Amino acid sequence: MQIKRFLTVAILLAGSWHACQAKITLPDILSDNMVLQQQTDARLWGWSDPNADITIKTSWNRQTYQTKADKDGKWLATVPTPEASYTPCTIEISDGNPIMLQNILIGDVWFCAGQSNMEMPLNGFENCPIEGANQEIALASQWKGIRVATIERDGQTAPVDQCRGKWETSNPQNAPRFSATAFFFAQMVNKVLDIPVGIINCSWGGSSVEGWLPREIVSTYPDIDLERDIRKVQPGDWWHWMSPTIMYYGMLQPLQNYTIKGFLWYQGEANVGKHQTYAKRLKTMVELWRKEWNLGELPFYFVEIAPFGSKDGVNSAFLREAQYKAEALIPNSAMVCTNDLVEPYEANNIHPKNKKTVGERLAYQALSKTYGIQGIEADSPAYLSMEIKGNAAILSFSHAESGFNRMNGLVGFEMAGEDQVFYPAQAEVRWEDQRNQIRVTCDKVPQPVAVRYAFRDFLIGNVTNLRGLPLIPFRTDNWE
Repeated sequence: MQIKRFLTVAILLAGSWHACQAKITLPDILSDNMVLQQQTDARLWGWSDPNADITIKTSWNRQTYQTKADKDGKWLATVPTPEASYTPCTIEISDGNPIMLQNILIGDVWFCAGQSNMEMPLNGFENCPIEGANQEIALASQWKGIRVATIERDGQTAPVDQCRGKWETSNPQNAPRFSATAFFFAQMVNKVLDIPVGIINCSWGGSSVEGWLPREIVSTYPDIDLERDIRKVQPGDWWHWMSPTIMYYGMLQPLQNYTIKGFLWYQGEANVGKHQTYAKRLKTMVELWRKEWNLGELPFYFVEIAPFGSKDGVNSAFLREAQYKAEALIPNSAMVCTNDLVEPYEANNIHPKNKKTVGERLAYQALSKTYGIQGIEADSPAYLSMEIKGNAAILSFSHAESGFNRMNGLVGFEMAGEDQVFYPAQAEVRWEDQRNQIRVTCDKVPQPVAVRYAFRDFLIGNVTNLRGLPLIPFRTDNWE
């Protein structure tokens, strides 16, 4: 009996001791090694006992901040952050029993989302390598100011509080898991600005734009039946990546308290064939994200999908056109062109190896437009207008004031007459009307009506501006 009584008392004491321990729970994204957004009121949040008093102490200013959990135990606080610095900081969060977050840097945080080409790690995918990956991984420890949080795939059909994904420092052990595009973006920003850069990689291969939107929006789209199109998703199950809304609820919404600098987006392949709706839906997505983060008109920089597939098909070309149209619809946004960043043998590889240049071009957009650094070219040449002169089409462009990378031998142009049949065309740069223009002719089209450039699923052009930024694929017609 004495032994039994002793065990009973021990169990009660153990339960009482456990009840006295820290009740605070933090989301994964608030972890050691994180980057907090500089010079702002950075949001911190978590869970504790209902109505618990929460104390937060920040090492950079040795200040203490107070907040209180609500009746469900949820709490939210903001702490002012200083200028960016490589000095490691700590944050102590306590409801009576403290939790210490360590090795925190203050810098700029970029939220990176989309599908597999954003998700694609330095380690590559099966039979799909990243160019130069082994060297980048070997040298990863030199990037002391870059931290990456990779969010685990988690499809949900209703809101959840948490998602998985902690911050990691840059070293050869961690780097193989880093998004290659985002890592190369961070490298360029870090080199130019000399500040820490945090990357939140929240992407899922094969996801559609509708996957990153909530039910109340997607339910208004006539081509989507939520009861039919949302499959039951099990943890770790990637087979239903085309399901709408599941990324929004499972991966994106739980992160919206995290204070960020802007968005990077690399997606579109899953919406090929739905180009008529893509630009408007992307605009809707960006508007919603900006509203829910509540940090103003955050910059949104995105990547044109690369050439892929048939040399005769045009479905991907229509989607690229919709992406370029979206740039005009979305304030404080810009698209980077990737027409030149594939090899001929990659026609059937939807994951081209050159992610370094993609990341750098995204960085040029941010450095030029968000950070205001003058002298950096960020925008590709883009079609403006066409004038027919006899058997020739004279084309004018923006972002090519100083001309192009070659005078003749321009590849990727096609021309059609009234029959709407396109033939390969000859093109050359001419100085006309006090500006650099491109003159296009075709022996098989004596009376030209329309010109296209790289407007195929897979057609690589060779025209760039003087800074090496490629001419954006285009068409002068509106034929479907």
